[in-house]
Amino acid sequence: MKLTKKIVSICLLFTVVSSAFSQTAEIGKLSISGAYSRETVAGQTVGAGFLKIKNTGAADRLISASASIGAEVQLHTMTMESNIMKMSQIAAIDIPANGSVELTPGGMHLMIMGIKSPLKAGDTVKIKLRFTNAGEVEVNFPTQSITPATAHNHDNMKM
Repeated sequence: MKLTKKIVSICLLFTVVSSAFSQTAEIGKLSISGAYSRETVAGQTVGAGFLKIKNTGAADRLISASASIGAEVQLHTMTMESNIMKMSQIAAIDIPANGSVELTPGGMHLMIMGIKSPLKAGDTVKIKLRFTNAGEVEVNFPTQSITPATAHNHDNMKM
């Protein structure tokens, strides 16, 4: 009996702890999942955030984001022009009615500008997202390690 209580207590504790560090959130008809950031190297002043937004209601827009770890968070997109990858800031990200949008490396993403210290694997970045209709929600972005094959330095991108 005592062993069962200990197992239940451990499971409940794990549930509470894992939900505190969860990379999912819901606000109104929007469901945010798969949020993560990538670690940065010493001297790098920008970071990036990625996530998926699923909408089960009317169209909405992601209009801004903020994080205390940086000077500002910008909404960005990347495009290929004459075999050159270009990144540019955008005013908003449309989330279609009963649809979804995914922010990914090489596509639309969140740019954390002026980070105060490097992002390290295992850290959690808290980013507040603001939507036109749904309002604001804070999302945990666990920081993942990067490998040389997946790394790219945003400091040298053309904007």
